[in-house]
Amino acid sequence: VQVLRNAGEEVTLTVSFLKRAPAFLKLPLNEDCACAPSDQSSGTSSPLCDSGLHLNYHPNNTDTLSCSSWPASPGLRWEKRWCDLRLIPLLHSRFSQYLPGSDLCRQNAFQVIAVDGVCSGIIQCLSAEDCIDWLQAIASNISNLTKHNIKKINRNFPVNQQIVYMGWTEEREQDSLQDRMYTPKFLALRGSSLYKFIAPPVTTWDWTRAEKTFSVYEIMCKILKDSDLLDRRKHCFSVQSESGEDLFFSVELESDLTLWEKAFQTATFLEVERIQCKTYACVLESHLMGLTIDFSMGFVCFDAATKAVLWRYKFSQLKGSSDDGKSKIKFLFQNQDTKQIEAKELEFSNLFAVLHCIHSFFAAKVACLDPLYVGSQATASAAPTTSGTGKLKYTT
Repeated sequence: VQVLRNAGEEVTLTVSFLKRAPAFLKLPLNEDCACAPSDQSSGTSSPLCDSGLHLNYHPNNTDTLSCSSWPASPGLRWEKRWCDLRLIPLLHSRFSQYLPGSDLCRQNAFQVIAVDGVCSGIIQCLSAEDCIDWLQAIASNISNLTKHNIKKINRNFPVNQQIVYMGWTEEREQDSLQDRMYTPKFLALRGSSLYKFIAPPVTTWDWTRAEKTFSVYEIMCKILKDSDLLDRRKHCFSVQSESGEDLFFSVELESDLTLWEKAFQTATFLEVERIQCKTYACVLESHLMGLTIDFSMGFVCFDAATKAVLWRYKFSQLKGSSDDGKSKIKFLFQNQDTKQIEAKELEFSNLFAVLHCIHSFFAAKVACLDPLYVGSQATASAAPTTSGTGKLKYTT
């Protein structure tokens, strides 16, 4: 090694045949010892063994292990076998083309990280096509294993606590001053909640130890277009929480993004269909009121003390709304008899939760009328969507 280091920029190597090579390399003499360390004290193995070349030796062959006896020995021959250099279980594993924590994408390269932290190292492909083929194949295997695992887990959960989705994402850090822009997070949609974990939940107890949980019908999910992306990462989506906080996530492939979008729509629809209605406390002209969003009846506003109904409108009567981004929502309903627009203004302590809930109920209503709606790409155009800050717009 020292000679090579001191040889300069160009080195000429002369390769010659060495008769004593087998003894020097300590080749295995039996099939059973293939890939086993040849030197138990040092834990090292033969380079030929590591490369997958094995010498097949039969006990009835009495020839000595010498180069001159190889050609004449009928029981001694070379065999090519697979040797596992590293084994990475794909269940709950993740892969990434990006440099850890950054938005810098490797060129035709990726790495796979198992759930226990074992890493494949950087796998460099010869072309972009080969890289995509590998990523899609790995993603498909992970997806199939996850679906199978979800089916097994769901046997132990009641109907209203079934898992719809589980998978890895990369969350964008809120503090832009840190060097690490992205952190791996494991997302799960189960029952009424979106769970955010540091690591996949394995036991029932793990589900109570989530880093954060959100009610699926009180959050807003948005698939980011190219013009909405915050950096060089592609395939991103945002989740706006009940408090109005925006969380940004990145996935590796477009198919992962489509899978997440369909799963979120399905989870929201199933939960809205299950609860049927949601009531929020509000204030109207300094009086405590209640607003019920009912899957069958629409909007119902009532006095909190007497329970007397002040007004009631169907979903189809809501023609628009606006809010101040803080607490007030102004609804525009169309009177069925007069066809006139009637404005109703209410004040809420949890503005974003109410807005997102209305969105979820509208989306579920459309999905109920059109089964093909669930999982389609038309969610944003068929359901109420946020437009800018403090606006809720409805289109059909």
